[in-house]
Amino acid sequence: MESINKRSIKQKIDAYKRSPLSLILFLLVMLATMLTIGILLFIIGYIMVKGIPHLKLSLFAWEYNSVNVSLMPALINTVLMTLIALLISAPVGIFSAIYLVEYAKKGNRFVGMIRLTAETLSGIPSIVYGLFGLLFFVTALGWGMSLLAGAFTLSIMILPLIMRTAEEALKAVPDAYREGSFALGAGKLRTVFKIVLPSATPGILAGIILGVGRIVGETAALIYTAGTVAEIPQGKDLLFDSTRTLSVHMYVLSSEGLYVNQAAATAVVLLGIVVIINGLSEFAAKKLSKV
Repeated sequence: MESINKRSIKQKIDAYKRSPLSLILFLLVMLATMLTIGILLFIIGYIMVKGIPHLKLSLFAWEYNSVNVSLMPALINTVLMTLIALLISAPVGIFSAIYLVEYAKKGNRFVGMIRLTAETLSGIPSIVYGLFGLLFFVTALGWGMSLLAGAFTLSIMILPLIMRTAEEALKAVPDAYREGSFALGAGKLRTVFKIVLPSATPGILAGIILGVGRIVGETAALIYTAGTVAEIPQGKDLLFDSTRTLSVHMYVLSSEGLYVNQAAATAVVLLGIVVIINGLSEFAAKKLSKV
């Protein structure tokens, strides 16, 4: 085994000697990789150094006030906002992708228009979504600055991302899987939900993870739609209560200039949440792919 590895390394070195351009491109790729990893580690390390010393139990108090500057209400609101937005956007995005890949005819103009629209929506700045949510959900529908208005706005933001990612994941499933299912007598619907969809689950989960990351890190759109009230929604009309998420909480604390250290500690908690979500999603993707 070692002789094979040494032989392959020697062959690569000989190839680079014969082609200096290949060596230059290889070094540029390695440099870009190391630079990306270095920037990521620097950002994570900087957040940890600035935030960990200021993590205190008072930051996790159940109620927020100007003394403890608790992040617990914002943390719970972030979880609620994420769940509601995903419940709205994930089914719509996945079923839309299934239609585009499995049922729509190739070369259909309507399908091309949908894909163009999705790509266009993906490039719209979040502040524009926030203004739309303010005009439509908050004002026109009369929901006010609320958890529901923020969740619907975020669901529209991440819908193109989930749809396009799910579409690519479904396209990556080999046609042999479909043909084998049809040969065994399975129908179209059964093939899609029993064969194609489980095979594409890891790719679909990757799109959902990206959507969760955008929800958790979104600030501009939520300031206009969900508000900045640092309280946990309660009562039968909790969906129509104004809330703030962790990212908005960080923005408010840092903009006031009085709680910069607490904002750094909140960033550490937010980073931890993202890492946990990614880990759980990867674990679920491995389990589902084995099934």
